[in-house]
Amino acid sequence: MPDATPTQTEIELQAAAYRRLQQHLMQDRTDVQNIDLMNLAGFCRNCLSRWYQEAAAERGMEMTKDEARELFYGMTMDEWKATYQTEASGTQQDAFKTAFTENVERKS
Repeated sequence: MPDATPTQTEIELQAAAYRRLQQHLMQDRTDVQNIDLMNLAGFCRNCLSRWYQEAAAERGMEMTKDEARELFYGMTMDEWKATYQTEASGTQQDAFKTAFTENVERKS
């Protein structure tokens, strides 16, 4: 099996792509709701912040869920919700239950 360790250049490119995705979701497309991301793609902004938290934990760094979210969102979760989050419809909420079970709970 080939060595899967990324080179420094690959790490830098991955980090740049992550930063661009974060910018896209946090600045360019604040109109896209987390529930829609989860329902369509199987992940959302909260997942990305959780993955950030998990990566920190793998490196021995303590980080709470709220700290990770604030780092990813650039504001507190309460600020994000008040500024950008809209009320989810019953259809969206039903689809979310399925998407969350398939993409988060079953992978935990």
